[in-house]
Amino acid sequence: MSIKIGDTIPNATLGEFVTGDSPKQHEVADLVKGKRIVLFAVPGAFTPACTERHLPGYIEAAEAFKAKGIDEIWCVAVNDVFVLEAWSRDRQVNGALRLLADGSADWMNKLGLVLDLSDKGLGLRAQRFSAYLDDGVVKELFVDEGGALEKSDAQTLLARI
Repeated sequence: MSIKIGDTIPNATLGEFVTGDSPKQHEVADLVKGKRIVLFAVPGAFTPACTERHLPGYIEAAEAFKAKGIDEIWCVAVNDVFVLEAWSRDRQVNGALRLLADGSADWMNKLGLVLDLSDKGLGLRAQRFSAYLDDGVVKELFVDEGGALEKSDAQTLLARI
């Protein structure tokens, strides 16, 4: 069962590695407390649609989200912190958003948004989705089916906030 609008998101531990720092572990419950967050999940760093369309859309819309009162923008993937840090450098994220690692898909499982790509040799991944969270409560949610990018783009979410 997937999360839905009105649900409080479950807690889990996500990793983050910012260049020049050491990897850190964060509790989702602590990160969302008292904040308005835009969250989007991608099946994987360096994959074509994620790299060429999904991530860039949120980087480009970062200022527009902040103008609407969003405190943070998160990109979550079932990758390790080192892969996400390299992807951040490669895509020149430059602090526009946070890349958070759900390395074992624990949070995706709790959210009910796991994409099983084992038949393609990719294992468990994040279902592509976007959400607007207010103090940990889901206010908007857009889930794409399979690996498609049709509903979870930045402009769709931005229009609903």
